[in-house]
Amino acid sequence: MCTASLTLASMPTKRVQSAPIQAATGPSKATAPAAPVSAPQAQSEITIHSPTKWKLRILGTHVTLQEKLRLKAQQDLGIELEFAPGGSAQVMHQASTQPKSFDLYEQWSNSIRVLWQAQTIQPIDSTRIRNWSEINQLTTQGRLTSDARVGAGDAPNKILFVQEDNSLGSRVTDRVSFLPYVHNADSFGYDASQIKRGIAYETESWSWLLDEKHHGKVAIVNEPTIGLFDLALAAQAKGLLQFRDIGNLTRKELDQLFSILLEYRKSGHFRGVWSSVPASVELMKRGESSIESMFSPAVYQLRGQGIDCVYASPREGYRAWHGVMCLSTAVSSETQDAAYEYMNWWLSGWPGAFIARQGYYISNPQRSKPFLSEAEWDFWYRGLPATEELVGTDGSKVAEKGQRRDGGSYEKRFSNVAVWNTVMQNYEYSLIRWNEFLSS
Repeated sequence: MCTASLTLASMPTKRVQSAPIQAATGPSKATAPAAPVSAPQAQSEITIHSPTKWKLRILGTHVTLQEKLRLKAQQDLGIELEFAPGGSAQVMHQASTQPKSFDLYEQWSNSIRVLWQAQTIQPIDSTRIRNWSEINQLTTQGRLTSDARVGAGDAPNKILFVQEDNSLGSRVTDRVSFLPYVHNADSFGYDASQIKRGIAYETESWSWLLDEKHHGKVAIVNEPTIGLFDLALAAQAKGLLQFRDIGNLTRKELDQLFSILLEYRKSGHFRGVWSSVPASVELMKRGESSIESMFSPAVYQLRGQGIDCVYASPREGYRAWHGVMCLSTAVSSETQDAAYEYMNWWLSGWPGAFIARQGYYISNPQRSKPFLSEAEWDFWYRGLPATEELVGTDGSKVAEKGQRRDGGSYEKRFSNVAVWNTVMQNYEYSLIRWNEFLSS
């Protein structure tokens, strides 16, 4: 797997109606989580153009570049879509060096500083995003509620708005570096048949990743702007190190951290690293790992296959991320129009409901609410017990009747963010140490 080994200093009308994924029983009576609009009608109108005119090439990861989403968007928009999913480090490297190879890029907020510095993405005009006013304050202010922890590192509002000097910042402008859409609060997953189930926010801890009881059964995501923070949180939680600012480690702190991690690595503590969601699923499915860095879709895929995978709610807080959809600097003017249609489609309701079924949130949740049953809305967003058996994006069972979502409600989970996926000031040096860790 190729890691993103670039340095920041050198990197160069017709209308159709979109039907809900399943018939809604009417708007839920649940209180909406921090979305500033009233619930729209379940039938969302989408403007399309010539069905043979456009083709969009979208580079990203398996978590959003799914065949069901591609087919639905093609049907709604009349645009030919070409999805190119890959591992997170791989696609960030490609996007940073080959802007002509994609029209839109989908990944996580930790890639924004790299791509912006490389000048491979361009500002998005928020006035062309029809539902922009519905974007909630997690994106625009960094937290859903006034008393929530913002978390260390690159909260989305810090890198969203393009300033007059072309830098990225939190002062509101009409130009943005990415389209806000999917996001989540991540942690680690563990097999409750192998590891005793902990108590959310009390006994579950990042330190479990470095617990000697799990020797040889731990897997980590192969992404230095993600996996590094999982391990830094683990080392700090275990009392091995104390960081001044976990979102911006110094060279000395990185050296101290990797000195510890290399010893764990050489002793055989880590089963390995994974570079894609399917790979992480296979590691636990085959019994090679019992605890690992994990993304939400993997948790629900494993549950659908009969594995009692728990998505931990660490007492230290989550490692959060915000999905970014970025526009290539090399996109043609005609294709750019198609790109805006696709971006608008993502905030039109149905996609946000679809992605909720794998545990992801959308930046304008009220728009997706009518496309979810009341039971689904209550489970995924409100953290209430499932009133019926629920299925995921692949149709397999993800929740039993009476089961609650790990970590609780949208507000609860995003009130406990320890750090955001981040490209630190010492990013280049962290790459060196990360690659040394992988090769040891």
